[in-house]
Amino acid sequence: MLPELDDVKLGQVRRQLDSPPMPGQSEIQIDQVERVLKEAGADWDRRAHRCAVLAEAAAHSGLARSWRQRQPRSADALVFDAWVELVRGRRRGTMEDARATADHCHRAAAAKPNDPTPWVVLLAMLRLLRADSRDVFEVWHEVTARDAWHREAHLQMLHYLSPEECGSRSHQLDFVDAVRSGIPATAPAVGVELTSLVEEYERITAKGGVEALLARRQWSHARANAALERALTDWTGPDRLQHAGALADLNLLAYALVQAGRVREATRTFELIGETVTPWPWQLDGEPLDQFGYWRSKAMR
Repeated sequence: MLPELDDVKLGQVRRQLDSPPMPGQSEIQIDQVERVLKEAGADWDRRAHRCAVLAEAAAHSGLARSWRQRQPRSADALVFDAWVELVRGRRRGTMEDARATADHCHRAAAAKPNDPTPWVVLLAMLRLLRADSRDVFEVWHEVTARDAWHREAHLQMLHYLSPEECGSRSHQLDFVDAVRSGIPATAPAVGVELTSLVEEYERITAKGGVEALLARRQWSHARANAALERALTDWTGPDRLQHAGALADLNLLAYALVQAGRVREATRTFELIGETVTPWPWQLDGEPLDQFGYWRSKAMR
């Protein structure tokens, strides 16, 4: 299970950050991170994907801070350090210094005004802090003004609006409906609706009892059925998904199809996924690789 999915260059840098530290290696690692972020250019979706994966890998070290101190005016250094602090905040349940992280985001945004990434980090931080919705939506509008269909930003909003956080199921459904009404068929955020459905399925099964036993019925409802039909048509056809998180969305589709009892229809999706398995949502039913392998073998018969 590779967090970089099919991004080969990202995987090479991620493995370097995971390797045991050696004298003088920090400078080399900073240069590698800087290069791979710059190579993403204005592909904001891929830039966010690369930031997220490398921030997870760098969170155990002082690399991000060293880079920021070495290049205090660099937008890349500032936003990467902010993302690393976000990762650490998620792990501990709160931000160590939210004000400093926000300051780094604002400085990065000023240095690279067209880049939505600093605003995405701010959005995720406000979600972690359970901030007031007015503040969250203000940042949300900053992101979407720069990238209308930013995948990570849409997922952050979906979760912020969940009943477990600062919203409700109806808030989530309203958000999903608003997204679906305007989103292009293969935009990076197109997986939001299916993510919402799988999370609702997870929510129901976690309750236990009779309701959990009947949870699979949700996949026969009109909303879920329509979402699966759209995904099968748009995601696996000639103009299939190409964004940085495409394989994660295809894993999501394969899981939803098998839960809906449409295993044979998942064949093409499993072919597109290849060997790139994502932990979620397969982990909902057991060990991810085992679950993926079991259902793929059934679909490919």
